[in-house]
Amino acid sequence: MALKLYHAEPLANSLKSLIPLKEKGLDFESIYVNLHKFEQHEPWFVAINPEGQVPVLDHDGVIITHSTVINEYLEDAFPDAPPLRPADPVGKARMRYWNKFVDDQVMNYVSMWGWHRMVGVIARGVESGEFEKLMSRIPLHDQREKWKTARSGFSEKDLANATLKIEMAVDKVESQLGETAYLAGDEYTLADINFLSHCALSLPRMFPEIGTPERCPRLLEWVERLKARPGVAAALAMPDHTDPALRTFSGDVH
Repeated sequence: MALKLYHAEPLANSLKSLIPLKEKGLDFESIYVNLHKFEQHEPWFVAINPEGQVPVLDHDGVIITHSTVINEYLEDAFPDAPPLRPADPVGKARMRYWNKFVDDQVMNYVSMWGWHRMVGVIARGVESGEFEKLMSRIPLHDQREKWKTARSGFSEKDLANATLKIEMAVDKVESQLGETAYLAGDEYTLADINFLSHCALSLPRMFPEIGTPERCPRLLEWVERLKARPGVAAALAMPDHTDPALRTFSGDVH
C-alpha cells in the first residue's frame, strides 16, 4: 500500500485532507505543490489532475481528487483505521449535511476574501504579458476568471455578501454546538474537519470582528478542542511556505 498526497500549505482544502491522514495514522508521502509559483498548472501536475487543483490523493496509482471525496475515500479504503465517519445511517447523513453546507455555503465565501486580500496582491505583481500566459495554462474556466477578478479586485457588493454568508455560518455552527459536542452529533467527524479547515481556523486572522467570544464562545472552545487533538496538531505542523508578508491573509488559491 502506497499513499501520496499532493498538497499545498496546511490550510483550507489541503489541510482538510491532511488532517484525516494524520488522525487515521496512515503513512503517506507528502508532496508539496507550490501554489504561489503556479506549480498546480505545470504539465507534470496537470498530468496527475487535469483540473490543476490540490489536494490529490494517489493510492497505489489510483488518483482521487476533491477533498470531500478524498476524505470519504479514506474512510472506505481503510476501515480498520480510527473512523471519522459515523457508523449509523443517521450519523452519516448528518455529517454529509454539514459537509455539503461547508462546501456549498462557506468555503467559497471565505476563499473570496482570501483571494481578495492575498491572491490579488500576487496577481497584480505579475506583468500583463506574463499574466496572460499564466492564465492560459489554468485548465478550469472558473479558476481563470477568479484569477482575473482577483487581479482587478472583487466588488464591494460581492465582498459584503461573502461577509454576510460567513456571519450566518458562524451563527449556525455556534447554535449547533449549543446542542451537540460536534457538528454531526456527539462524535468528531469529517464535518468538523471541514468547517475547521475552511472557516474556523481563519476567523482570528481574517475575520476578527466575527469570531469574537461574545458572538461565538462555543465555536472558539470547539476550535481549541480540535487543535489539541494530536492528528490536527500534526497536520497544522506541516511546513508553511507562505510569504510572511501575505500570511495574515492566506487562503487556498488552487
